[in-house]
Amino acid sequence: MNRFICMALLCLCISRFAPAQSFVWSAATANDSVSVDRQIKLLAAEVMNVYTDSSRKNYLENVYRLQLLTGQYKQAVATAKVWLPLWEAASPYKPAVSLSYQLYAQAVMEQSKHPGNLTEIYTAFFHNAMAKLDDKTAYREYGGFFSAGGYEALKEQFQHQLAAVHEDGLLDHKEAVALCTSYADWKLFEQTEALAQSLILNDCKRRYTVSDQLVSIAGGIQIHVVVIGKKGMIRPVPAALQYTIYADSVPGIRLFAPPAYGYAGVMAYSRGKGLSPDNIVPFEHDGEDADQIITWIARQPWCNGKVGMYGGSYNGFTQWAAAKYHNPALKTIVPYVAAIPGLGLPMENNVFLNANYGWAFYTTNHRYLDNLVYNNPARWRSLNWNWFNSGVSYRKIDSIDGAPHPWLQRWLQHPDYDRYWQQQVPYQQDFAGIQIPVLTVEGYYDDGQISGLHYYLEHLKYNTNADHYLLIGPYDHFGTQTGGVPVLRGYEVDPVALISTREVTWQWLDYVLKGGPRPGILSNKVNYEVMGANKWEHAASLADMASKRLRLYLTDQQNGNDYLLAEHTPGAFSTVNDTIDLANRQSLYGDYYPSPIMKQQPDRSNGLFFLTKPFDEPVQINGRFSGELRAIINKKDMDITVVFYEVTPEGKYFQLSYFLGRASYAKDMTSRQLLHPGQEERIPFERTRLVSRQLRKGSRLLVVVNGDKNPFAEINYGTGGDVADETSNDGKTPLFIQWTNSSYIDVPVKL
Repeated sequence: MNRFICMALLCLCISRFAPAQSFVWSAATANDSVSVDRQIKLLAAEVMNVYTDSSRKNYLENVYRLQLLTGQYKQAVATAKVWLPLWEAASPYKPAVSLSYQLYAQAVMEQSKHPGNLTEIYTAFFHNAMAKLDDKTAYREYGGFFSAGGYEALKEQFQHQLAAVHEDGLLDHKEAVALCTSYADWKLFEQTEALAQSLILNDCKRRYTVSDQLVSIAGGIQIHVVVIGKKGMIRPVPAALQYTIYADSVPGIRLFAPPAYGYAGVMAYSRGKGLSPDNIVPFEHDGEDADQIITWIARQPWCNGKVGMYGGSYNGFTQWAAAKYHNPALKTIVPYVAAIPGLGLPMENNVFLNANYGWAFYTTNHRYLDNLVYNNPARWRSLNWNWFNSGVSYRKIDSIDGAPHPWLQRWLQHPDYDRYWQQQVPYQQDFAGIQIPVLTVEGYYDDGQISGLHYYLEHLKYNTNADHYLLIGPYDHFGTQTGGVPVLRGYEVDPVALISTREVTWQWLDYVLKGGPRPGILSNKVNYEVMGANKWEHAASLADMASKRLRLYLTDQQNGNDYLLAEHTPGAFSTVNDTIDLANRQSLYGDYYPSPIMKQQPDRSNGLFFLTKPFDEPVQINGRFSGELRAIINKKDMDITVVFYEVTPEGKYFQLSYFLGRASYAKDMTSRQLLHPGQEERIPFERTRLVSRQLRKGSRLLVVVNGDKNPFAEINYGTGGDVADETSNDGKTPLFIQWTNSSYIDVPVKL
């Protein structure tokens, strides 16, 4: 009996401590693909013998890849099926798929038994599997055949991990697993991704029809319209419309989503795009043109008279632009990360940004998309720095590039949010007439979040009974449009936050257009994932996300390099002073962009840092930071940045939100009000990024207040003239700022 107990304890110890063992990798063969492949498979066999993971989901995902590498193909097929319910449990709002993994394992297993061409074998398995699936299930599975950044990115990731192997060639358990699984992913998608894309497009052509036509609208304008339908469909159905400037001569798989979910699909391109012979004009006419296309759609025999719109970014903007016209056939819109010309880009809070400088070339150089020009990061990066270092005015930035930018020059004529911008989207009372249900989808780290939320807030402001839902989580601009990625800018996203934006969209359209149930994730008007808590919460409004607003004042009480951010109201008048050398090109101000999200340390070379005392209990920050800064400066204007961090008990910095804006427009973005040098000025702000984050006991809130001088945005030298015409010569006198202790930050908290 004692011997049995000892053996059991020994087995337990081996199981518990096996992951601590080291594995040997021979660096001498690292650049030899044949040797690498052989050694990876040997390593996988070693790892397989001892591999454990406390997460059953992670265990199965990694075991599948180890099974592929060790030739256990039959077991790999079974593993790919077993993990489905675990995926569904971890991410309940994202359909679990694994057909791509099953088919690959089946194909390589067949090839091992009966040597032959893997492409032919895989193709046969693909056709056989797809023939058994209905349209919706097939479309859901399509997404699983593609990696997030393409197999070249997976190759780069593996090579990076390989290069990081220690000189002694020793790998710990975690490193060995990561190396094996990274290699398996690369090889899987390298062999199948391009092939699968071709097979999927052929499967779509088998199921659906695609027709291109020019539709004439008022003024003789012709719009290129693509209609996608289910083959054999005889009864009219609701239409799902995307209106976009992103004309593509090669149909993508996303084109076929509407008929897969039971809708007539319509893709309409902005005037001048695709087959349209007219002049290309971004933004300015999309609303009126889309309105006329909606009327045309509703009259077609394949449409039952109901039209819904969906899509992201520019395609989100066009939905709001169309909704302004109150077309009776338009029953709902589902905008994701919707842009607002003049508010998010090309300027944010009246500051012109360089982020999308090349976008106009991309979309207006010709009838389709100029990928060659746009996908040239070296050009845009060097342009930013060459312009910055030159000190010339922002209006002359295209002379630095060497290519005229007529759209930028047009936009620079409108630094106010004036009638030029206002007429392109609903403005103020226009929102009162928008009575249709709306679902807005946004991300905490969407660069253009202030645009999407501006639509949302203005709709509720001017139509207090608006049937408007908000869904928001830890996503960036592109991730919001799909439902998120497991790791965002270094931050490991909570599993429950990973959703399928597509699924929620079609559930919403079914709800509005077909009388189906409301999507389960939308249990209240505001639906948000709490970062760090791995849960969704729901509120009736943005205000109801928080139980109180914690007002914190900027003080001059110093603690090391930081100043106290305090709850008590200010006593005697005091200031904290800062100086910004606007002419110096060796210094950068305004480190506000959240990448990475979790930092070891923010840039402390300049700016003022205000830190709270540790929270004595866990607290959620839910909503938008706002506040009022008060300052005395020696110039007539300045651009400011305010950045918000959680400082964890371990001393790491988690970026929550930020604000960038021009002081002279703080009170009214439609009309500039210059500051008075030497006088205390009020600078209110509220268009920050909405966020939800669970802070642990012992965490603190850090607020960094700074100016903005860098290669990524127009530079405000404070003369009071048109900022686009100012040069570095106007910045010879440094900006001197006295931030007064009556400045405060309002923090939305839930205790």
